[in-house]
Parts: sequence; structure tokens; C-alpha cells
Amino acid sequence: MEERWELARDDEGYPPALLDLPDPPQRLYGLGDAGALSRPCLSVIGARRATPYGLAAARLAGRVAAQSDVVVVSGGAMGCDAAAARAALDAGGPTVVVSGCGADLVYPSSSSDVFARAPREGGAVVSLEPWGSPPRRYAFPKRNRVIAGLSRCVFIAEAGERSGTLGTALVADQIGRDLYAVPGSIFSPESAGANQLISEGAGIICSERDLELRISMDYGALRLVGEEPFRIEGRLLSALVGEPLRADDLARHLGEPVTGVLCALADYESRGVVERLRDGRYSLSSEAYLTQARMDG
Repeated sequence: MEERWELARDDEGYPPALLDLPDPPQRLYGLGDAGALSRPCLSVIGARRATPYGLAAARLAGRVAAQSDVVVVSGGAMGCDAAAARAALDAGGPTVVVSGCGADLVYPSSSSDVFARAPREGGAVVSLEPWGSPPRRYAFPKRNRVIAGLSRCVFIAEAGERSGTLGTALVADQIGRDLYAVPGSIFSPESAGANQLISEGAGIICSERDLELRISMDYGALRLVGEEPFRIEGRLLSALVGEPLRADDLARHLGEPVTGVLCALADYESRGVVERLRDGRYSLSSEAYLTQARMDG
């Protein structure tokens, strides 16, 4: 089991970035490498009930940051948080999880792999709450301030109009952090908050190349990766890039019989390129979005 540590605000190893907060935490409790909190960090935030598009954006951010030697910070929640952390870890980079319960506990259980790997693979799990503290509602806004404060920049993968993600972004903006936001469909409630931030001046991330350039400029980090991407082709898949659609809407858009569209969707779904959402619409899978982003970059 990883060694526990505690840092008071006056201790030498206390992350200096948190001192930009109006009321910096008096004490931090953690597992893993406390030094990871003082390295160049990118906070990745987004919806817990994320769409495939949001998950793909979070994975993109986690991977590109890790390949640029930038620590990924998240809250470890289901959805975009866990997706970004896993992508960073899989790319060989460290991640810091800012937990809403004691650092020795795991919440949510669906992110248990992230909580286990973070301190073991060069990062940390950190909390404002004492050891053994269960998750409490009041703890999460507090930890969101730390997520905003630890990083030089904050990447918003997906955010609704009234959401904890948007609240974290606003805290980050208030303390002078740069915001990167991924634009979404104007018809998607899940992207309303991110689109609002862009309209108010947040940096717009439209491709992998955009993110790589922003990290290079803001962190002075050079990303050295060679990948051979391939393009997703086909009129049906192109129609799904903008927003999820029902089979009958796709058929009308493409001028094709519904039966043919359904057969094509079933084939793409079996190959992991398309997935069916709970409301019956079809969307590109997060892996497919990432493939498109690599090519566009």
C-alpha cells in the first residue's frame, strides 16, 4: 500500500499553485507522489454522464497531455474525469485525482482502477478531507476549487449550462487560469456550458493539433509522437459527426431506405464505430471521434 502523507499550507512541499485561491486549503492528505502536484498540470473536467463525444474529447486531452509530459488532474468521477485519467495513464503519464472523500477511500467505485493506478504510476490521490472521510455533498465544491487551482490551464471536455463542470471552470477563470473548451452542437444540452465559455473567450479546441499547439505554447512542452491515423469515411458516418441521429432521420438526410440504414448501423455498431444511445439515437463511438480528431489534426 502507498505511503500516506499530509501537507500543511506552510509546509515546503505544499503546491504553490493553490496559493492563488482566495482561501487555500489548510491541509492536504494524499497517497503517492506529492511532488506531482507541483509539476506542470492540466486539469480535465467534464460531464459525469458524458456523451461519446465528451468521452472522446476527455481521452484526447489525457493522452496529449501525457505525451507532452504534463500531469493530468481530475476529480476521478465517472465520465470525462475517469476517461482523461485512464488515457493519461495508458499513455505512460502520471495523473492526480482530487477526491471528494478521504484519500484512502474510493468514490465512485467505477473509478477504482484510476484510484489504484494514480499513486502507483507516478501520480497521486489527494483530498482535503481527513483519512476515512466518506463522500459528502459539501466536499465536492471544495475539491473542485483545488482542481481549478492546481493547473495552469483547464480543459473542458463537455459541460451543461448548470453543472459542476461549469462551476469549476468559472473558479479557474477567476484566479487567472486559461480555459480550453471543446465546442459542441448548439442543439446539445451537454455542450451548452462549453459553448458559453467559448463565446466568453475560452480557447477553442477543434482538433488534436489545436490542443497540441496550445499545450506547446502555454507549457513550453514539445510533444514527440508519431502516429499514422486513418480517416473515417462514408456518408452515414459523416452525418453522425455533428450530432447523434435516429435511424429514420439519417435515412431522410441521406435519401436512403431506413432498412438499409439500419443494416449499416448494425454493422458499424458491431465493429465499435457507432453506438446506440439510450434515447434511440445513434452516435459515433468515442474511439471513432478520436480517430477523426487525429486525422483532422
